[in-house]
Amino acid sequence: MRYLHTMVRVQNLEASMAFYQHLGLEEIRRHDSEQGRFTLVFMAPPGQPECPVELTYNWDGDDGLPSDSRHFGHLAYEVEDIYATCTRLQQAGILINRPPRDGRMAFVRSPDHISIELLQKGEPLAPQEPWISMENQGHW
Repeated sequence: MRYLHTMVRVQNLEASMAFYQHLGLEEIRRHDSEQGRFTLVFMAPPGQPECPVELTYNWDGDDGLPSDSRHFGHLAYEVEDIYATCTRLQQAGILINRPPRDGRMAFVRSPDHISIELLQKGEPLAPQEPWISMENQGHW
């Protein structure tokens, strides 16, 4: 058995792609289905095409599907510098739901309410401002 991908439904393809691009993922392939009226966009970290997330966009909307994606769980990505990553995301207007107060872990949320866990590569970084004094900004 081999891991293939994780699929998430998105309501706004452009906004979702922009979010994942801010995380550092890039589009590696796309499939538009006229007959099925959907678009699949696969995005992965640079040099890691074997680890994609599939963004599924239904052209006619997702009426009848659950509106809250929180039951999904989360995607997780290892980052070189948790503080630099969160600063870059915050500057792009992305809400840090769980700031990296401990130098090890943070959570952000996509436009479609998919939780993204960011984990510091290797040992946790020493706690530093402004992250250690930030209160939880989101809702779990």
